[in-house]
Amino acid sequence: MRVLVFGRTGQVATELQRLAPQAIFLGRDQADLASPDTCAAAIRTHRPDAVINAAAWTAVDRAETEEDAAALVNGQAPGAMARACADLGAPIVHISTDYVFDGSGSRPWAPDDPTAPLGAYGRTKLAGEAAVRTAGGSHVILRTSWVFSSHGANFVKTMLRLGADRPTLRVVADQIGGPTPAADIAATCLALARALRDGATGGTHHYAGAPETSWAGFARETFAQAGMAVTVEDIPSAAYPTPARRPLNSRLDCSALAADFGITQPDWRAGLARVISELKGI
Repeated sequence: MRVLVFGRTGQVATELQRLAPQAIFLGRDQADLASPDTCAAAIRTHRPDAVINAAAWTAVDRAETEEDAAALVNGQAPGAMARACADLGAPIVHISTDYVFDGSGSRPWAPDDPTAPLGAYGRTKLAGEAAVRTAGGSHVILRTSWVFSSHGANFVKTMLRLGADRPTLRVVADQIGGPTPAADIAATCLALARALRDGATGGTHHYAGAPETSWAGFARETFAQAGMAVTVEDIPSAAYPTPARRPLNSRLDCSALAADFGITQPDWRAGLARVISELKGI
C-alpha cells in the first residue's frame, strides 16, 4: 500500500517513519499546511492508496492570539486533503484531539458526545474534523490525547529535564486523561489506513492510553521509571494559569475502536518504559 504522510518531524510522523520507511513523508518545505491548495496538489501528484495527516498546529497557547493561522493549518488544510482524497478514492486518517470537548464531568468522552471546545486550538481542530467529514470520502478521524515519545517537545521530556535540576516539582493534579505513546498512535494510523483501503467503514474514533491518570501521576511514574528521586507536589490547574484553558476531563472512551477494528488501548506505562530506555540509550 502506497501511503502519503503529511508531517515529517513531529512525534507521530517520526514514529511512522520508523514503522513505514517506504511511505512518502512530506514536510513543510514540500507541503505547507498554511497553504491548503499545496496539500491537495501533493495528493493529486503522488496519487497514494491512503493518506495519514500527522501534521498540525499544536501550539495550544499561541493559538489564542493567532487563531486565524491555526485555523488555516488545523481546519482548512485537512479539508483540502480530504477533498483531494475523495476525488481519488483514497482514504484518509486524520489525527484530532480531546480538546474538542469542554472537559466537564468525569465520564470518558464517547466519539458522538457533544463537542464544545474551551479555546482556539480546540475550535480549529473541530473545524478540521468537520471539513474531513464534509468531503464525503472514506476517512477515520482519530482523537487522541497527551502524546509522548523520545523526540520532539512533550511532557515526559520536560519532566526529565526539570527533574534533573530540581528535587521537587509542582504538577497539575486535577486534569485527568490518558497519556498516549506516539509509537502506538503511528501503528494505529497505519492499521486504520489498511483497513479503510480494504473497505472498512470509517468514522470518528478515540484512541488513548490506559489507565487514566493525572499529569501529577504521569510525572510520578516518569520519575519512578527513570530512577530519579523527585518529589511531585499536586496543584490545581488554577495554580498554573495558561493563556488557553485545558480540559479537566480528557478521558476518552475507546471501546468503539476496539469493537470496529480490534484495536485496544495501549498501556502507557509500558510505552513510557520504552521511551525512557530510548532516551537513556539502553
